[in-house]
Amino acid sequence: MTPKTGLATALVAAVVAAIVSAATVLIVWRAAPGVVDVPGAGVSTGGAMGEKQVVEIVRNYLTEHPEILVEMTTELDKRQQEEQSAQQEKAISSNADALFRSDKSFTAGNPDGDVTVVEFFDYNCGFCRRAVPDVLKLIDNDDKVKVVFKELPIFGDESEDAAKGALAAKKQGKYFEMHQKLFADSGKANKEKVLRIANEIGLDVPQLEADMESEEVQAALDESRDLAQALGLQGTPLYLIGDRTIPGAPDDLYDQLVENVTAIREQGCKTSC
Repeated sequence: MTPKTGLATALVAAVVAAIVSAATVLIVWRAAPGVVDVPGAGVSTGGAMGEKQVVEIVRNYLTEHPEILVEMTTELDKRQQEEQSAQQEKAISSNADALFRSDKSFTAGNPDGDVTVVEFFDYNCGFCRRAVPDVLKLIDNDDKVKVVFKELPIFGDESEDAAKGALAAKKQGKYFEMHQKLFADSGKANKEKVLRIANEIGLDVPQLEADMESEEVQAALDESRDLAQALGLQGTPLYLIGDRTIPGAPDDLYDQLVENVTAIREQGCKTSC
């Protein structure tokens, strides 16, 4: 999803660029014939206009017709979304094994499920926390779905420690318990919380601490970061359902997950997944 501020900045840049380009002059000339010289247009006023005059004409025209800005905003947003979707589809196809079948990531639900959902998340992400019940509900209600969890600690060292703790717990067969409690328990997810939860769920704490610094755990984090970069991921959470995506945690996340799982189940993926 394109942030409104980023979209506004891009729009302003596009308008300014258009003003000082020959293309804009042609547009203005077509809207008001005889006002501006346009090379090759077949109309001349006896002298080319300066940049300031062109800017003033375009400004006045846009002020009188502000609906053009709305149309530009809509078109720009549409093109950006199409471009991002195309990039993500290509990245999903190129990285299908790492996304859907990597042994570095924990898998919940049916390991042989006919549809795979991948979640990128950070344990200190509020939207990720809000989405947990919907993801668990999907796992409980659909015995044919597989869910793959990709740690993506984007909120600093504390998030990194939490991600390492969950991945280290995986080596002792307690990943999902650690995962759920890191989200459910109050306070920031960090190493202190990881160690407290590890004691509560009966893990070998010294072994967990050693595993947190292991090459295996680091390789899992590196893989998730590389995949996120390939997908152009701009924040967490992100859900892949086959080659379909749901960015963020919308209020109807569960319904969207079910809808997309059903679509992939019936229609398959456009690309490899």
